[in-house]
Amino acid sequence: MSDPIVQLKAVSKWYPSDPGRRVLDGIDLSIAPGERFAIVGPSGCGKSTLLNILGTLDRPSEGSVIVAGQSMDACDEPTTAALRGREIGFIFQLHHLLPQCTALENVLVPTLAITPRPDPAEAAGRARELLGRVGLANKLDSRPSQLSGGERQRVAVVRALINRPRLLLADEPTGALDEDNAARLIDLLIELNESDQGHLALVMVTHDLALANRLGSVRPLREGRFVTESL
Repeated sequence: MSDPIVQLKAVSKWYPSDPGRRVLDGIDLSIAPGERFAIVGPSGCGKSTLLNILGTLDRPSEGSVIVAGQSMDACDEPTTAALRGREIGFIFQLHHLLPQCTALENVLVPTLAITPRPDPAEAAGRARELLGRVGLANKLDSRPSQLSGGERQRVAVVRALINRPRLLLADEPTGALDEDNAARLIDLLIELNESDQGHLALVMVTHDLALANRLGSVRPLREGRFVTESL
């Protein structure tokens, strides 16, 4: 069995402004290569906080986070950022594309932040291949204002994949899309997970149980803990 990409051990999270409330409460979680599941739950239950800790964008108040076998406890921010750039891709509800850049240029932005930096020609070739794979081969030079909402979110998916991460984290990725585009995006994420020969794991946070069920595995979160009962 392959080693986990990310592990959480007894992770809890609270904030100084409200130390009596645990946003996350003793979470244990292990994500294997090629795995996929959705995290669902009501607003305020800790879904996005959990995703941010999985992605090393936030640190737990208590407990350990291990990424690619390396404990994050003693890592400084540059080391954490370098590991994040290699191992983890992010898709958010809002695409956060740079309006002045083309679709191709937006996809290539993350390649500028990792060391060693990929060969520019090789990175551009991968970006074109991925954009073609998601149906945007004829939109390489289009700016975000020239793309539909669904197209902009597909660019964001490709941007998340450009550095060949092993874990794709999606935080309410369909929240700004209509029903048809939301279904297409879930189809795309499942296809990417299934077609990557067990390399790419997918974790999605959503409030939409119907979309979550499409991933095949649903983990309900309530009051900072995973629960077994249905929501």
